[in-house]
Amino acid sequence: MEPQPQPLAVMDVDQSEMSIVQWDGTQNGGFSQAQSMMLNSKKLQDDLQNLGLKIKQHENNLKLLKNQKNKLDDSILDTQVTLSKYHSSAATGTENEERTSQSEEETIKQILQYGPSAASIWCQLRANHTSYASYPTLTKDVIGIVATLGRVDDDNLSRMLSQYLGVETMLAIVCKSYEGVKALETYDREGHINKESGIHGVGASFGTALNGSFSVICLEDLRQESKFLFYRPYCGEFVLDDPQRRLDLLKPKLSTGESPPGFLGFAVNMINVEYMNLFFLTSSGHGLRETLLYNIFSRLQVYKTREDMLLARPCISDGAISLDGGMIRHPGIFSLGSWKEMNIRFPRSSASSAPSKYSETEKQLMEMRWKKEKMEEDMKREQALLDAARHQFQRKKEEFVKFLAESSSYAAQQPHMHPMQQQQQQQQQQPMHPMQQNHFMNR
Repeated sequence: MEPQPQPLAVMDVDQSEMSIVQWDGTQNGGFSQAQSMMLNSKKLQDDLQNLGLKIKQHENNLKLLKNQKNKLDDSILDTQVTLSKYHSSAATGTENEERTSQSEEETIKQILQYGPSAASIWCQLRANHTSYASYPTLTKDVIGIVATLGRVDDDNLSRMLSQYLGVETMLAIVCKSYEGVKALETYDREGHINKESGIHGVGASFGTALNGSFSVICLEDLRQESKFLFYRPYCGEFVLDDPQRRLDLLKPKLSTGESPPGFLGFAVNMINVEYMNLFFLTSSGHGLRETLLYNIFSRLQVYKTREDMLLARPCISDGAISLDGGMIRHPGIFSLGSWKEMNIRFPRSSASSAPSKYSETEKQLMEMRWKKEKMEEDMKREQALLDAARHQFQRKKEEFVKFLAESSSYAAQQPHMHPMQQQQQQQQQQPMHPMQQNHFMNR
């Protein structure tokens, strides 16, 4: 028997593939439109990304210009303070200087005349070399009296700083550590003061009985934490290349961003520390300016006139004085009335004529002001470019949001779209990663 021919094998065709052929034949126009929408989506994303990068660049440029302007403002203010100090001293006049200037010898003389005090006894001890060597424990740790540990360049400043501190602080004895405090005064078993030791014993040897209390400042203890004290050693930066190691304090600014008129500086930086004490350091590494002076003055501001000081009230955080007699002890606490003249004042620095490079300093000030004007013009131009980029970004974002809405509407009108096409359409509707979309939408 001849073999019967076998029937042809029936090919099992995937219905989805058949539907692709059918859909491609009937819906080719819709597919082309989907491709066009995907290309448009990609272009919108690229435009948004480029605009975002442009905005970031302008923001960085503007930030850099602002930082440079702030540094230039500080340099201008420092130069103005230098010139103002000279003008203030020159305005006093030679005759007035001879009448009111106080040397270190005059300051010590006034301390000695201020009754029997611990400060006067210490000054006597310092002047008597034989007796000074007899008290090594005491003399080793005591640095001196507040009034003798610094000098100022202006008599009016000396007078106002003394008024601000008061006699008790000006006559305070300054010790390096608590060992000096213990050496100044000892007690018997009953807790009574031993009049034969310490500063009391020194006074007795000079025929001076010390009565009443006196203040002692221990520099080492100023570094300790205390919930009752707000002042601690300064731990910030110092003015660059300054032999006096002045503190680099943030200068006051008005709401306009400008420095208040008449501002001369911070009192803590207007005291010239004697050379022999300039390199003194506590065990924690702090000098006399950042311990003693920062403790008694903090950020006390100095202004040329009372009017300048009062106009700068919003900028004053720790008090202020003016060279013509104004005083704000703390924000909201004013000292009014006439001052009782204090004879105990900081000594005046040695008289000096106009700086040899005074005209050059004025020229530098003019150049810095010119640079500031040019920098402000650059900032305005950069701000305009930033505003334009942000406006373009906002318009492009609105266009992109509108495009997403139209894409969603188009997808909803395609009920017979093949699953693969629907997937492509969904990708087109959500062309950006959620994190990218949030980044652009939040701008």
